Amino acid sequence: MALSITKVAYGASSLDDILAWFRDRGEEAMLTTRYLPKRHEEIAAAGSLFWILKHQLVARSPILRFAEAEAGKTHIVIQARMIDVYPQAKRAHQGWRYLADEDAPRDLGTGETVG
Repeated sequence: MALSITKVAYGASSLDDILAWFRDRGEEAMLTTRYLPKRHEEIAAAGSLFWILKHQLVARSPILRFAEAEAGKTHIVIQARMIDVYPQAKRAHQGWRYLADEDAPRDLGTGETVG
């Protein structure tokens, strides 16, 4: 069972804004966080970072690993791509939060849309 995390897409007002952030990052992207999650091994095994936009989980990016950053912080290294998921209500929060596999929205299929 995979364990994931959620994060607000701070500063983004649309999915296009998030996609623009990924545009020139290559295969991997890094987000910096103050603390290494205590359950980082579970997350790195098969987890994703689920993006919150306008109080909904809207997409996910597979987490590849965690790496040390400057000043004792941690990089969350993710695949520089977004996988659309069925939107699911989620309150905004600071930092990241754990998301159990059974609580995560499922991926949208190829060509599938919501609405």
